[in-house]
Amino acid sequence: METIFLSPPHMGGTEETYIQKAFDTNWIAPLGANVDQFEHKMKHYTNAANVLALNSGTAAIHLALVTLGVTTGDSVFCSTLTFAASANPISYVSAKPVFIDSDERSWNMCPIALEQAFKDAAAQNKLPKAVIVVHILGLVADMEKIQAICAKYNVPIIEDAAESLGSTYKGQMTGTFGEMGIYSFNGNKIITTSGGGMLVSKSAKTREQAFHLATQAKEDAAYYLHEKIGYNYRLSNVLAGIGIGQMEVLDQHVAKRQAIFERYSIAFSDIQGMSMMPILPDTRPNCWLSAVRIDSNEFEIATSDLVRILASHHIEARMMWYPLHAQPSFKETICYQAGTENFSERLFREVLCLPSGSAMTQTQQEYVIHTLLSSLNKERMGKYATN
Repeated sequence: METIFLSPPHMGGTEETYIQKAFDTNWIAPLGANVDQFEHKMKHYTNAANVLALNSGTAAIHLALVTLGVTTGDSVFCSTLTFAASANPISYVSAKPVFIDSDERSWNMCPIALEQAFKDAAAQNKLPKAVIVVHILGLVADMEKIQAICAKYNVPIIEDAAESLGSTYKGQMTGTFGEMGIYSFNGNKIITTSGGGMLVSKSAKTREQAFHLATQAKEDAAYYLHEKIGYNYRLSNVLAGIGIGQMEVLDQHVAKRQAIFERYSIAFSDIQGMSMMPILPDTRPNCWLSAVRIDSNEFEIATSDLVRILASHHIEARMMWYPLHAQPSFKETICYQAGTENFSERLFREVLCLPSGSAMTQTQQEYVIHTLLSSLNKERMGKYATN
């Protein structure tokens, strides 16, 4: 049988039309009408003040840090439970990451831990230059509390909404709360341009500065003049054509993934020791990935073993992010937590991300559910037998 993938690309059917337009007009370079139209559609959809199409979400975070003036010797607070791309750009600008644990209510940045990190930084007269808040899995962080804390210390927020395009908090799109925000259009995201990203900015001046840096920082001169170090970060006009077509089916993709989450929730609701990822009040997550928490007090099987078992049945699953403060690439970094236990480390051990692609059929999902429950039931029966 064919493998049921975690989150494969899902084309809407009109993408090739816009790609062909790039070929017909010979605008193959990272400029052209497709890029302009894609930016326009994204700006309208998110109600963002300013947007800039780039070749990756990582590039967007990098430019956000550069335009905010983050540099050598500075620190940046960042969610620890996320993919490395959220924090790698901090090292690009020779700054130091300080990681913040997750909370149980949202699985995202813990406001209590964030507040403690700020208190310590203020006491040392070393406030961070920025705070990178990540909305993992399409879940929404507790932005009201996080914004209030950052405003108290007058530190700007960069929202990593790479996984949460279409998610809202009190009706407002994630990615638009902070001074700057980013989206990713990698192949596994809710919409894709193969590879690509978007920078969101409240300030038109900042958007202009980011555009300048993203196009090799070329000055307006009769020859190639560069007063600053720039980057080759703009999105291809060809790939932007895919993005335009994907925007036409974005709401459908969100609705289908939300329905997938609901079916998982119903299937696991009566199983002791299993609980779906939490949804904060007043939030509407896009459910990019559906994740289930499997209590290690109830089930002794490791999530790594479940990933292997499901793979043997042609099902792709994934463990939760390995917290960044525990990564060898970020050794000797600090992680602030609210209690005695680091909650992100517990989530890494107990959370399993399940197939959530918007093209997955209900029959395929039922197969995933049946296979997972059968595997857990065998483990539980085996535990009782040995006892």
